[in-house]
Amino acid sequence: MTTANIHAPLGAVTVLRVVDAMTNVKTSIVEWYEARETRKALARLTDAQLDDIGMSRADIAKI
Repeated sequence: MTTANIHAPLGAVTVLRVVDAMTNVKTSIVEWYEARETRKALARLTDAQLDDIGMSRADIAKI
């Protein structure tokens, strides 16, 4: 019994790489947007509220 070599169709790898790249871009944008929204919400808190959750204004920029 022999084992046949199975290859991906011509161009399939390129398509996969493009789709992966697009997925990575989308993921990066979503992560950036979520971090931005978190920073905005934290910036609206008072210093006392930030202290209650163990944060300072300087910590907001690190998010």
